[in-house]
Amino acid sequence: MKSNLKNVLVVSLGFFLLFTAFGGLQNIQSSLNSDDGLGVASLGVIYGALIFSSLFVPSLVIKYLGCKWTITVSMCCYVAYTFGNFYASWYTLIPTAVILGLGGAPLWAAKCTYLTINGNLYAKQYKKIGKDVVNQYFGIFFCLFQFSSVLGNLISSLVFQQYSAGDGDISEETLKFCGAYDCPQISNNFSSNITVERPSNSTIYTLLGIYSAVGVLAVILVAVFLDELDQQEVKRFREEKISVLSVLLSTVKHLRDKRQCLLILLTIYSGLEQGFLSGDYTKFYVTCALGIQYVGYSMICFGASNAIFSFLCGKLAQYIGRIVLYILATLTNVALIIALLLWKPQPEQMPVFFVFPGMWGFVDAVWQTQTNALYGDLFNKNKEAAFANYRLWESVGFVIAFASSNYLCVYVKLSVLLVVLVIGIMLYGVVEYIEFKNSTPGLEEKESIQMGEKSEAAGTDYVEPKMNIDGRETTAAIEDSAFVNQTKL
Repeated sequence: MKSNLKNVLVVSLGFFLLFTAFGGLQNIQSSLNSDDGLGVASLGVIYGALIFSSLFVPSLVIKYLGCKWTITVSMCCYVAYTFGNFYASWYTLIPTAVILGLGGAPLWAAKCTYLTINGNLYAKQYKKIGKDVVNQYFGIFFCLFQFSSVLGNLISSLVFQQYSAGDGDISEETLKFCGAYDCPQISNNFSSNITVERPSNSTIYTLLGIYSAVGVLAVILVAVFLDELDQQEVKRFREEKISVLSVLLSTVKHLRDKRQCLLILLTIYSGLEQGFLSGDYTKFYVTCALGIQYVGYSMICFGASNAIFSFLCGKLAQYIGRIVLYILATLTNVALIIALLLWKPQPEQMPVFFVFPGMWGFVDAVWQTQTNALYGDLFNKNKEAAFANYRLWESVGFVIAFASSNYLCVYVKLSVLLVVLVIGIMLYGVVEYIEFKNSTPGLEEKESIQMGEKSEAAGTDYVEPKMNIDGRETTAAIEDSAFVNQTKL
């Protein structure tokens, strides 16, 4: 158990450190590199490259390198983007943004695959239900991961506190356009009242130096302390003659599973809602009514709430099930969207500006922990392609959110969020109905436990049949037994 938990903590801390740097840098890109829209353009390139990467890269890289080294190499892609900011130009930021995007999909797919494998190994060893253990592991991961938003914004705030930007008073005329009925193409009144000057180069280099060091530390942590759990699968892939084209196209082929198709809209919504909060809520509510200096504090509130509820969701899912959590998150999210449609933000309503991201932290915790665990549960035989699809469609949501930020009225974006959420959760309900109709929940795990008990009584080791990477079942008992015994050490 200690080894399993150690691996979860190493992955979680690695991502915490990596996204402390990247998340903090992402939140200030539009202000830090505002000339000709360079910062925003680089973010668009990141998620565009991530979509391409999700289609073709994760399955092949994970099967060839294994989860541990895929995570390690992909983390280096994120660090490269931080380095590119030291001399920010179209010739440094855009290429490093492409590198980051190409590494993003393998990173997240490998992380999800690793946690699923680790959870199932623990479940088999201690006769637990696999999906419950995986749920806990994703809860622990997202708890630590979401705290990266807190630390990342805190670091930038502390570094920039020596730099004082001019705080313009926000006029009543500007406040009229804050909130749901702010239309970028009609009015940008708030931007003319709030000027954001670029900090000095020494201050920027100090911040980038800290972010770079934190990113490098994340790479070292994973490379040194994370155990390899899929060595036999990697070895088998390298030795057997497997069609590279078939592996590359496995993400696309996975769409033949109707359950994956039914989950596309809910997965896109995960990217849409995160993009709305970080790109639209902060701009058209917080910055418009309070000023840009409060953006970091609002995102800290979101990150702290998200981290706490991510951990709780991993625990609660064992007792009340993911369906109940999805229902609670849906009702809460619908209420938040309606409230944002009706609310006219005013500076004297200061606490309300932090209540919204706090409550949004709860719903996002459910979407992240439960949807990741859902993919691992439904597509356990084809985890790499499944999680690549997850990152692909979530990235589509991000791209839509960022691309529409400067063109659509806020009330239109909120309306789209509401429609996508309602339809997406209904299609998720169809997936649960299909699973309930076709199989008894937990039956596979219970049968595995029973077979294990019979094997123990007979004095032999029970090895569950494995599916080869080209879809054929294999009974390589010697290799599998060695793999299981190795993971117990």
